[in-house]
Amino acid sequence: MSVQYFEGVGRRKESTARVRVMSGSGSIVVNEKPIEDFFTRLGDKEMIESVLNVLGDESRKFDVTVKVMGGGVTGQTGAVVLGLARALVKYDNTLTPLLRKGGFLTRDPRVKERKKPGLKRARKAPTYTKR
Repeated sequence: MSVQYFEGVGRRKESTARVRVMSGSGSIVVNEKPIEDFFTRLGDKEMIESVLNVLGDESRKFDVTVKVMGGGVTGQTGAVVLGLARALVKYDNTLTPLLRKGGFLTRDPRVKERKKPGLKRARKAPTYTKR
């Protein structure tokens, strides 16, 4: 028996998240762990759940499974948020204005700037010495 699900892919910095939304009891599982065990930093779990809070009481009827890889904690959180929003749009296209207004459907384009020759980092120059 196959389960009907809706999938969305989110990316942020070096992270990629594949998010699947299906009908269920309201559990969120990230890399086969409960969300509380995977995202332990203050605010990360709330940021992900804020996407579901846009739906109101309907958010309790979804099970969310996430496969996230690459990057750090901040990038992974942003990738999951975008993937979850895209999966919800595939589930119900009428949610697009709500999610767009909340800023959940916009991919954050900021990435690490490359190092330039002659500099220590992307913009930091070596210390100037007169003598």
